[in-house]
This record gives sequence, C-alpha cells and structure tokens, in this order.
Amino acid sequence: MKLPTQMRAMVLEKLGQSLVEKVIPMPVPNSCQVLIKITACGVCRTDLHILDGELTPPKLPLILGHEIIGTVVARGTEVKEIKEGETVGVPWLGYTCGQCKYCLHNQENLCEFAGFTGYTLDGGYAEYTVANERYCFPLAAATGPAAAPLLCAGLIGYRSYKMAGPHLATLGIYGFGAAAHILIQLAISQNIKVFAFTRPGDKASQQFALKLGATWAGDSMELPPEKLDAAILFAPAGPLVPLALKALDKGGKVVCGGIHMSDIPTFPYHLLWEERILRSVANLTRQDGLEFLELAPQVPIKTETQLFPLAKANEALEALRQGKVNGAAVLLVDFP
Repeated sequence: MKLPTQMRAMVLEKLGQSLVEKVIPMPVPNSCQVLIKITACGVCRTDLHILDGELTPPKLPLILGHEIIGTVVARGTEVKEIKEGETVGVPWLGYTCGQCKYCLHNQENLCEFAGFTGYTLDGGYAEYTVANERYCFPLAAATGPAAAPLLCAGLIGYRSYKMAGPHLATLGIYGFGAAAHILIQLAISQNIKVFAFTRPGDKASQQFALKLGATWAGDSMELPPEKLDAAILFAPAGPLVPLALKALDKGGKVVCGGIHMSDIPTFPYHLLWEERILRSVANLTRQDGLEFLELAPQVPIKTETQLFPLAKANEALEALRQGKVNGAAVLLVDFP
C-alpha cells in the first residue's frame, strides 16, 4: 500500500490556546517503531492539564492524545512481534529506557527517561502516529472506538484499583468521569459496594453512577452512609483529600489517581491516624495493560462514549472541561 506523505493533525502550538488544524508531514517510524493509521483517540483530562500548562512544559508543537486505536501500516527494521495489518492500542506510557534503577526493579512507570504519548511524544489527535513496538497493545481486529478510553481511563483506573488493595467491601470514587465509569463496572463485578462522589449539584453524574450500579451517589462534600475501605480520587481537587480520609474506615487507603491535582490543604493528624494511607499513582506499566485488557472483556466492561470528528477536538476538550461528557469523549478520524 502506498502511504501518503502528509496528514491532518490537530496541533497544540502554544499553551493555553486552542488546537490548530494543520496538514503536516507524515511521521516516519524509527527501527523500533510502528506507523499506525489512527481510527480513534480518546480525549482525556490530562490533555486539558497539558493544554492549560498545568504540567511541566510539554514539547511544542505537540499532537495531544494517548488513548489511541489504529492499524499498523508500516514498521521499523527491528520490530519483531507486531505485524502490518494488526489493530493496536497505544497508551500514555510510550517509552522507557530499561536501564535505570526503576526499570530494573519492575517500576518502569517511574522510569527516569520515560516518554509519554501526547505529552513528550506526539499522540493521536491525527490521522497517523508512530509508537514504540514495546508500548503497543495488540487488540482484536474488530475493536471499535468505544475501547479507546480503556487505554488511559481504564488503565489508570485499574492501577489505582490495585493500589487500593485486596479484600475491599466498600469503595468510594471521587469524580465520576471516564475512569470512574469504567472502574465501577470492574468493582461491582467483584461484589464491591461503590459510593460515587460528584461535583456538588451534579445530579446527572449521580444518576449516571446509580444507573451503573453504585450503592449511593452524592456530592463530594458529603460523607457516605458507610465507612469506606478505600477511596480513589479522579477529580483533580486537593480539598477532596481530607474529605476522603474522613470517610475512611481504620486502615483504609486514599489513592490519588490523577497526574495533576490542586494543592491539598492542611488537615488534622487524626484523619490519617489508625493506619490510614494516602498515596498517588503514577502512569502505568505494560503488565497493567496486559492484565486489564484481558480482564475487561470478561467483566464485560462497556464504555459510554460521545463521538467527535477529529476537526472538532477543541469542542471535545471544552465539553470535557465543562463536565458535559457522560462517560468519555472520543475523536474519530473518519467521522461517519
């Protein structure tokens, strides 16, 4: 198949400004990369944090997007496992060195020289992208756009869930967006009671959580009707941390699942006492991806998506910012 020499992409040129639709040269895979024709890319809150300059400055210009689904159309000379024609998913973690102390101790998510899709590496708001073979997950050929959120919202949610610990009976989820609507399905399949916390007054999200099986749904400023064994925070709001600690039972955990959060206010020690734990989750590992993508169809996890054409990426980001997306927003390269 003869490949084009140019492609369409939505490009971030300056922090804090809208993406610009451009025609740019096609990326060329290096020896360890594959070239992917993108079919869909999820829109993640991390994309907003990058655009708004809330994370360490990314490379610019930049193509956002790290929940990529597409078909391999070319590959580098050293690519061994992935074949042309395969459907693959590309997540946030796009490269690790394999040599630093973290990589050598099975903590590749903390690699000192990591590359991140749609942040330090160009991502999926485009017709094509390149990705390291080691950080592409094989998917079924029929995989559609509904699977795109699994590659970040699902994976980070899954890692956060693992960090919350085994033997949970009750779980609180603060911030009921893309990650939460995936994770609740996994938790309920394992007979865990889920308590959903949303922005004050967000009745639509509360009803969405109840529809998905939450035992209770309410405002994030409220206490749940039962003590929680663990709480996962997807909302990037530091003031929620003391509230979540207050909702915990003895020995419980609060897991902060986001890459960015506003400052955590001071809180009295008694909220942490009785062996409660507060921790963060950073990135993901390939093992997380393999485990979760095998588990998802067994549940089965079904995502709720709102579809946007690639050219409407700015509208998708703004809808996410305004809390107007139930589930996850997904960009389609070839919008029907």
